[in-house]
Amino acid sequence: MLTVASTASLHVYVSEWENGRRSISERYAKILRALLGVTDDELQGRTVGAAAPSVEANGYDELVSRIDAARSVSLTMVNTFMDQTELFRTMDRQMGAASLIDQMTGHLSTLEEALTFAVLPDTRRPVARALAGAATLAAWQALDAGAIERAWRHYELGKHAAKEADEPMYLAHAMAEQAYVLCDAGRPETAVELIRNAQRAGGTAMSPRLTAWLYAAEAEICAKAGLPDDCRHALDRAMRHLPQGDDARDPDMLSIFLNRGHLARWRGNALALIGDDEAVRSLYEALDTVDPTFIRASAGLRADLAQAHLARGEYDQAHDQLRQARLLANRTGSVRQRRRIEQLTQRL
Repeated sequence: MLTVASTASLHVYVSEWENGRRSISERYAKILRALLGVTDDELQGRTVGAAAPSVEANGYDELVSRIDAARSVSLTMVNTFMDQTELFRTMDRQMGAASLIDQMTGHLSTLEEALTFAVLPDTRRPVARALAGAATLAAWQALDAGAIERAWRHYELGKHAAKEADEPMYLAHAMAEQAYVLCDAGRPETAVELIRNAQRAGGTAMSPRLTAWLYAAEAEICAKAGLPDDCRHALDRAMRHLPQGDDARDPDMLSIFLNRGHLARWRGNALALIGDDEAVRSLYEALDTVDPTFIRASAGLRADLAQAHLARGEYDQAHDQLRQARLLANRTGSVRQRRRIEQLTQRL
């Protein structure tokens, strides 16, 4: 456990940090990064995401060197980028996003640099595809950490990269997740429009599992927008498109995990939002099948159950589920989930 100064001393420290009279020590930087969901660069006030050094009139040697380096990015190196994104995705599921902010920032910078100086389409497309997947993951992590503007910008980056890579599935996924930012910002009606545009953007290129995922996301957002009939119709479409079997991973879209157990949880969440009594049964079915390594998903499921119990006036059960949800959310450091848990707690 980290020892910190008294409350009075902390007020002084914060004032001195803000005015530049005291530097932030590593001990406090570690706490503040997790608490605020910021990178070390942002915390220290250093410029983030700055453009690459400009090429002066006599700087052609440097430019050519960067172009040559980007041209040498082989398929093996792109696969390494993808593997690194997959590692961050696994760590995010099990540990949360707070500890990955700096690593993801560096990962995106490396991919952006490679794409900026890649010239020919055959080189650019694979790098853009890798960037689209990494940017969308970084965006969801930023949203989870409460860094809303960073999340939005990462989604925009992911969408642009997906278009450059000519990858409709990646574009549809980034657009659909970006709809959650709008939803959290109190614009669920616009979010519904965006997620339906995402489905059209994916078109016939989408895999069945991604199609089911998009309909499930639409159902949840329709529920938040007060569209119960649209919510139920979208849930039915999600069930129709979901492939049979217990496999959850989409081989064509590695960021998508969805099987009947996951969909049962999503269905329960959406039904709870519209006050449907079936929500509790569906959520307890999902609880029996949830992967224990999906810590953030488990926290969300417990919060969903609390919401469903609250809708039925079952306050003791809701209190128990919120207690367990809070413990799980604290393990991942999810600002977004903790905010939701506190909102539900106020209804007890």
